[in-house]
Amino acid sequence: QVQLVESGGGLVQAGGSLRLPCGVSRRTFSRYAMGWFRQAPGKEREIVAAISWSDVTNYADSVKGRFTISRDNAQNTVYLQMNSLKPEDTGVYYCAIGSWDNWLAALVGVAYWGKGTLVTVSS
Repeated sequence: QVQLVESGGGLVQAGGSLRLPCGVSRRTFSRYAMGWFRQAPGKEREIVAAISWSDVTNYADSVKGRFTISRDNAQNTVYLQMNSLKPEDTGVYYCAIGSWDNWLAALVGVAYWGKGTLVTVSS
């Protein structure tokens, strides 16, 4: 059974940084695409960043240039490095594992979700 556990959330001032790790309990971790989503209060969940098994990445326009997604296959862990944080980045961040579309260069399906970690950015 695939399990995902996010951590690293917390309170940070605008302009600060956080790094969110997501551990995956799967020996075949390197075969899967990974993504980070977030959900602000009263809003729908949205994709933030995704990475394929071959390290192709994509990002939401709102975080381009500020966030970086990476993976460490040896440790079965995906990371989201968040820099220059803004109050509008506040929300619950979810790690996800799913399918990658090579033509679209995007995560197009989610099979498993983590339980989320709360990120709060103060103004």
